[in-house]
Amino acid sequence: MILGISIATYTLIHVGLSLVGIVAGLVVAGGLATGTRLDRWAAVFLVTTVLANAGGFGFPFVKFLPSHAVGIVSLVVLAAVIVAHYVKHFAGRWRATYAVGVVLATYLNVFVLVAQLFKRIPVLFLAAPTQSEPPFALTQGLVLLLFVWLGVAAVKGWVRANYLTPD
Repeated sequence: MILGISIATYTLIHVGLSLVGIVAGLVVAGGLATGTRLDRWAAVFLVTTVLANAGGFGFPFVKFLPSHAVGIVSLVVLAAVIVAHYVKHFAGRWRATYAVGVVLATYLNVFVLVAQLFKRIPVLFLAAPTQSEPPFALTQGLVLLLFVWLGVAAVKGWVRANYLTPD
């Protein structure tokens, strides 16, 4: 039991929040690439991603795991995104900080998703049982390249929009 609910239910909630956060993060990043502000999607992204990342620490563990490090980094990035949006209102360099943070936090969640898929889907597990094999590295490398491309597009589109329209 975790917080009074079964581990299976807790896991389902955690996975659901993560998937909604990933989809919302991709929508927000896509909007940034076109210079479009999507505040409702951003709120969904931030709430679900913060809850999913913080909730990951609720699972029973006996030692510090790589997933804990990813969770901590993601929560720090999300804190910067929240400050950029709700405290600094995208002023100055906070505009780029917001775009980079949205893409980075979404990437970290997708990174964990890929790791979990290789751990849980039998055919992927057989291809990379220790997650140090080439299929896993190639997949994560491609995901990274896609997010670098998305990050560049998001920063360019979002920063450019700053000069086209006032906040």
